[in-house]
Amino acid sequence: MTFNFKITKYLKSIFKVEYEMYEKAMGSQNLELAWYHLERLHIVGQSYPFEHTYSHWLMLKFGFRLKNIKEVFGQVIRLLVGGWKSFINQIPKGNTGGSNVHPLKKMELPNDLKLVFKYYKK
Repeated sequence: MTFNFKITKYLKSIFKVEYEMYEKAMGSQNLELAWYHLERLHIVGQSYPFEHTYSHWLMLKFGFRLKNIKEVFGQVIRLLVGGWKSFINQIPKGNTGGSNVHPLKKMELPNDLKLVFKYYKK
């Protein structure tokens, strides 16, 4: 069994870019684009406990902002189990993390992130 503790430097830089894009979209009130970047943030960070938990925290705050009870409830559940699932490397690759997707559903990675994970995982 593999244990994940710390995100790689390269993936951390991708995570940071997605976070900055999310913040920029939120600043301009472009909620659809903000959510898109939250999903990508989740995909990049989901194998690492801190980043995975943080992405769900941001999604929870987003759900509160939209007054979306389904999203809020879904994120609370994910916050309770997501981090430890990352630690033991038991996450569904590509899952975008929103309550509109089953937490255990494996999903196709976006093409650019496929390349990131293929060549720059270490």
